[in-house]
Amino acid sequence: MKFSLAIAQISTVLGEIDTNLAKHRANIRDARQQGADLLVFPELSMTGYVLQDLTPTVALRPRREDPVFRVLLEESKAIDLVVGFVDEDDRHRFFISAAYLSKGEVVYVHHKLYLPTYGLFDEGRFFAWGDKISAFETRFGRMGILICEDFWHVSPPYLLWLDGADMFLFTSASPGRGLNQAPQLESARWVELVNQAYASMFTSFVVHANRVGYEDGLNFWGGSAVFDPNGELMIRAPQHQEALSFVEIDTNQLHRTRARLPLLRDERTGLIQKELNRILEHQIR
Repeated sequence: MKFSLAIAQISTVLGEIDTNLAKHRANIRDARQQGADLLVFPELSMTGYVLQDLTPTVALRPRREDPVFRVLLEESKAIDLVVGFVDEDDRHRFFISAAYLSKGEVVYVHHKLYLPTYGLFDEGRFFAWGDKISAFETRFGRMGILICEDFWHVSPPYLLWLDGADMFLFTSASPGRGLNQAPQLESARWVELVNQAYASMFTSFVVHANRVGYEDGLNFWGGSAVFDPNGELMIRAPQHQEALSFVEIDTNQLHRTRARLPLLRDERTGLIQKELNRILEHQIR
């Protein structure tokens, strides 16, 4: 199967849902006109990142009764979408979230699993932790979503791989930090190395959508990218500017790569379970 994937590398306006929704709709229109089948937006694309006390005022419900999601679900009848938002559950907990929308329906919602509270990050003060890692079916195959810090931990993509995900959709609001001799942002270099490693180790497609712009003193660098199951770079968006980037995905590449490199076939999940149980039992003592 072949399909056209697009990444909307955008700069959001902090707390301005209506403004950000209008930008989403403009990118959706442009992506549709250029033949995209799936459009991926960055982390918290509907709200901005440094929300802090704004969090409760921008929270949404991923259902048709929510006026913002009603618009997004209508747009998804023509093109599949991944959007970033704050999800408020029925007990009024708030989660950094990403939703996969298709054919007017919410296919899957992922809650961010790891909330960094080191360096310049303070997410754990304002958001609840997600507690589920699951792949899900789409009309383009089985996928999994992770958000920023989630893919700095090897266990979430590993679990998605075991659960059948052949494409990892990574969304982030990654701020620029550090310089090296290239000169290149160290944060950008590390993110790209991690994404390439996951594509290679898990013989899967890796799609990374990162935001751009400035917010509360932070600079989000962009550089969104897609890697194929061989770990080869398929496309890279520019840094420090908004961009709508397109790439054709050929899922037959999964067959070609895994026939040559049968890592998934040889994975010993029973051994992993046994040794994890041993490690956990030792830690409890």
